[in-house]
Amino acid sequence: MDPVADNKALVLFSGGQDSTVCLAWALEGFDHVETIGFSYGQRHAVEMERRLAVRDALRDGFPGWAARLGDDHVVDASVLGALADTALTDDRAIALQADGLPNTFVPGRNLAFFTFAAATGYRRGLSHLVGGMGEADFSGYPDCRDDTLKSLQVTLGLGMGRRFIIHTPLMWRDKAAIWALSHDLGGDAFVDLVVEATHTCYAGDRATRHPWGYGCGECPACELRARGWERWREGGPA
Repeated sequence: MDPVADNKALVLFSGGQDSTVCLAWALEGFDHVETIGFSYGQRHAVEMERRLAVRDALRDGFPGWAARLGDDHVVDASVLGALADTALTDDRAIALQADGLPNTFVPGRNLAFFTFAAATGYRRGLSHLVGGMGEADFSGYPDCRDDTLKSLQVTLGLGMGRRFIIHTPLMWRDKAAIWALSHDLGGDAFVDLVVEATHTCYAGDRATRHPWGYGCGECPACELRARGWERWREGGPA
């Protein structure tokens, strides 16, 4: 049997806004969904704690999704933090580098994440891999591009001798459209869950509460999330 005929998915899940929306999207469309997270020495390691809080909130608040939510997996990817020299793994100001990329870019991160996810999916019988990457609000990261991930899908299938499908439901959505999708998927209750339980801030700030959630309010991740919230609430264009 073609393993892709099995309607099961593995979501790359950080506990942030985008991956939480992707998890809800997967729970709507697949019969069985598992999650995988990566600890790589990130400054915003609070996201590893929020992952569990989000999963618990989904189980408590959405019985239909709870029945489909399976196991969680955590991979020690600390080698990425050891190899990288970035503002996501070191306490430094966020700025543009000489090559035009922000110094929050962790080289090879998404390539490694999907490889680890495919290896886990191979073992667990999960052929649909879901990630929250997108080109609308992607800060210029080359491993968030649609072409990169389509190429990676082919490579994973060839390298593992099994077909995998990479899904990126947020690829062409900016943050306002992602807030709108949140509401479409789970109404006000799910939007409230995203606001209260998820974490996106690069600085790891969980002390400051804004209308759109917790964060420093100044890092690029907070700015994108805040602008998207405002445009969505105002009913403006996505």
